[in-house]
Amino acid sequence: MLNHYQMNGQISQVNGKASLAKGSDEDQTIGHRATFLPEMTTAYKILLSSLGEDPSREGLLKTPERASKAMLFFTKGYEQDVKEIVNGAIFDEDHDEMVIVKDIEMFSMCEHHLVPFIGKVSIGYLPNKKVLGLSKLARIVEVYSRRLQVQERLTKQIAVALTQAIKPSGVGVVIEATHMCMVMRGVQKLTSKTMTSCMLGVFRDDPKTREEFLTLIR
Repeated sequence: MLNHYQMNGQISQVNGKASLAKGSDEDQTIGHRATFLPEMTTAYKILLSSLGEDPSREGLLKTPERASKAMLFFTKGYEQDVKEIVNGAIFDEDHDEMVIVKDIEMFSMCEHHLVPFIGKVSIGYLPNKKVLGLSKLARIVEVYSRRLQVQERLTKQIAVALTQAIKPSGVGVVIEATHMCMVMRGVQKLTSKTMTSCMLGVFRDDPKTREEFLTLIR
């Protein structure tokens, strides 16, 4: 029988290095990469000038700094480690039926054009004497999606991370996303969606297990 779980800081210089004063949540997630903010801010000023804009005009005066902080926030997954995130949330449990968390919101950055792709992730696994706290599945998604990515690699990274964390009998991951690089430029197809999947263990080897998972996440 199936058990189915659904579920404005400022840059300052300290000892010659950039740091952030306490401000927004965005500021607090930048971590040690704050040291790169001055260089990034300069780069954004050059970019604005190259576009024909005037970085010194009122509306753009703070844009380079804001954009730098935003980019560091968009890629905060580089500051995070899956092992640290799942630590303390792995439980011994004699449960051998499928666990699914579906429609996890996902935001990532296309590494080819540096524009977002946005969608949802569904994860299922078949436990092997261990289960993972449900919120940690969403956190694994966050770690890998908050990096420069391609959807195909992201899908596999999530599946492999879960496999390494609790060694289940099998894992299935499906991502459905809209890519701004296909919406705002290029072919400009507004309603197109990209779907990718990664099946490991019994999800790959057993058609019935795979079919059950795919049916339940629809």
